[in-house]
Amino acid sequence: MTPDEMLGRLLYRDGLMLVIDKPAGLSVHRGPKGGDSLEDYFDVLRFGLPRMPALAHRLDKDTSGCLVLGRHRKALALLGKLFKNGNIGKIYWAVVEGGPEADEGRIDIPLAKLDENRGWWMKPDPDGKPSSTLWKVMGRGDGKTWLALEPLTGRTHQLRVHCAEMGFPILGDAIYGSAPRAGGPPLHLHAREVVVPISKNKPPVVTTAPAPAHMHEMLKACGWTGEPQAEPVVMAEANTTSP
Repeated sequence: MTPDEMLGRLLYRDGLMLVIDKPAGLSVHRGPKGGDSLEDYFDVLRFGLPRMPALAHRLDKDTSGCLVLGRHRKALALLGKLFKNGNIGKIYWAVVEGGPEADEGRIDIPLAKLDENRGWWMKPDPDGKPSSTLWKVMGRGDGKTWLALEPLTGRTHQLRVHCAEMGFPILGDAIYGSAPRAGGPPLHLHAREVVVPISKNKPPVVTTAPAPAHMHEMLKACGWTGEPQAEPVVMAEANTTSP
């Protein structure tokens, strides 16, 4: 990724945080086996500060969309607290195989690690951590359903496991769905919107990431009519707190 490409993914900027549009297929940080990661390109996002921004949370490698970064230690501490307390709103778009009969609902399925040797892989477990997701049908077509998903808890792979357990796995999910490990469609899961109450005296910051190109075909089959005209990056440097 070039510096210009990284800058082109900037969705929001103020003195405390940035929101970028994470591409699908790129890990947010370098794993134990090394390799390319999104963090490798954060230097261009300093905007005059002495240190690079850092991840306030994470998205799966194959998930695209809104990713929040803290610009300095104080900001990261604040964002970490907001995420931990469930104060940050998140809406994901997914295209699933088949789909629910109803138009909206709630999933409550506790989750636990599949086993200690499977890393991030999860499983439904009545003795696991409580996990809740709201869902709403946005459109249907071609044997698929376009869902808006709101995770009320932040468990690893929560949306993927919940959808699969309900009988409508996310298209392209090679772990919990029916997609092949190689040669299948990419994961159709996108962090569409994030709502961050970063300031006590101002309304929450609402940021939206455009649907990625690999989801356009299936979204259109489900009734999506495309993105509105692109708006310029929102910058609110008045919120600056010194690092």
